[in-house]
Amino acid sequence: MTQAETAALAPHLPVVATTIDDVRRRLETLAGDVAGAATDARPRVALVPTMGALHEGHLALVDRAAELADIVVVSVFVNPLQFTDPADLERYPRDLDADLATLAGHGADLVFAPDVTEIYPRGDTATRVTAGKVGGLFEGRSRPGHFDGVLTVVAKLLNIVGPQFVLFGEKDAQQVFLVRRMIADLNLPVAVEEVETVRDDDGLALSSRNRFLDARERRAAVTLPHVLEAAVSASDRGIDAVLAAAQSAAMGEQLVAMDYLAVVHPDTFLPVDDDYTGPARAIVAARVGDTRLIDNAPLYLGR
Repeated sequence: MTQAETAALAPHLPVVATTIDDVRRRLETLAGDVAGAATDARPRVALVPTMGALHEGHLALVDRAAELADIVVVSVFVNPLQFTDPADLERYPRDLDADLATLAGHGADLVFAPDVTEIYPRGDTATRVTAGKVGGLFEGRSRPGHFDGVLTVVAKLLNIVGPQFVLFGEKDAQQVFLVRRMIADLNLPVAVEEVETVRDDDGLALSSRNRFLDARERRAAVTLPHVLEAAVSASDRGIDAVLAAAQSAAMGEQLVAMDYLAVVHPDTFLPVDDDYTGPARAIVAARVGDTRLIDNAPLYLGR
């Protein structure tokens, strides 16, 4: 086999940039390459923000990004602003080489993997995007300031990369809602693409935190999708039936400590009224052993 044939069979590997100047230079080069090979005026760029520890759920975002855009950028950055527990930040998995290997062949052109000092050169930034009332509910109640940190780093990444599309997973429903609202409120020229949650065969949503579960905890973790299945199955009988069915499905598993269970309106992410009928989303969070997991599912209340 010739060298050219070997190269043609090799998986597509993304270029890595670690500084803001470098990622912008490389984007200009990639844009020039795309423009030189096509008649379209401006190449489309898609950004997939991640904290690394990539799995099939992340790859679904990258694959969708490659369908939408000419250039796909994946950011790998463990953002300290969105952690309220220093121990949780410290133990969050970091393995850039493994992430690059995972991305091979999935259409990512550029990986932006900055150090914390590159994103926050003066330490904790004094200027932050605030998530408002919804940012203090559910995940925000359990993790105060979390969504301010998320929105701040997403705003920075959007300004650094300048994409036309930014992609998030449906599993992080509250995060997606708040990012959409930030983009609308600040008139940012980017479209949010939400990709359906990727699940294991038993229904558990893929998460970088699943690796912290031992065998017993992993079996217990399927309580979360079971709770959502129960909620959806009762949705034609109204909100009280949904919550009762979901709470019943959560009972009996000693390794699972429920944090919250709610049904929210898709337009406000606030709990629906007792007499509400229409589209909604059931959201759940629980601690399984020492690991905190979240999940959600769309449903329609009423017949």
